[in-house]
Amino acid sequence: MGLNLNDKKAVVEEVSAKVASAQTIVVAEYRGIQVSHLTKLRASARAQGVYLRVLKNTLARRSVEGTQFASLADSMTGPLIYSISDDAVAAAKVINDFAKTNDKLVIKAGNYAGKQLDVAGVTSLASIPSREVLISQLLGVMLAPVSGFARGLAALAAKKGEGSSEAAPAAEEAPAEA
Repeated sequence: MGLNLNDKKAVVEEVSAKVASAQTIVVAEYRGIQVSHLTKLRASARAQGVYLRVLKNTLARRSVEGTQFASLADSMTGPLIYSISDDAVAAAKVINDFAKTNDKLVIKAGNYAGKQLDVAGVTSLASIPSREVLISQLLGVMLAPVSGFARGLAALAAKKGEGSSEAAPAAEEAPAEA
């Protein structure tokens, strides 16, 4: 059953709103995938904050028209599922992880911040750690000098503590001899 004009306009508006705030869009062909597998893919996408939708390609082209993702229009042929995310790597990661376990999902193209990505580009984007992991790694690097300095001070204080206990009796003996 087809969509009427008002429904099509509503779909284009909804997708355009998602595209306006998106950093990444990944397009994959889903021909031959069972509904139960697509349900798992949708659940995974929802958990990672990714907007995942099967769209008519003409509606998808209208949604990306005039945006940084307009170059994706050339790749929009066949039965496609669109993965759109505000996070730079989430859309690529969801599709790539699912494609590893299901060979019927074929990644066709992607676009990150206006740059067209081929299959290898989407795969390499998906291999980048998530934002939270990168932030924790950065904090670890930033705290390393401080914690090293603190360990050095503690070792110095321990050494001074050992040295002062040995030096005190020698100081007491010197005045006694004089």
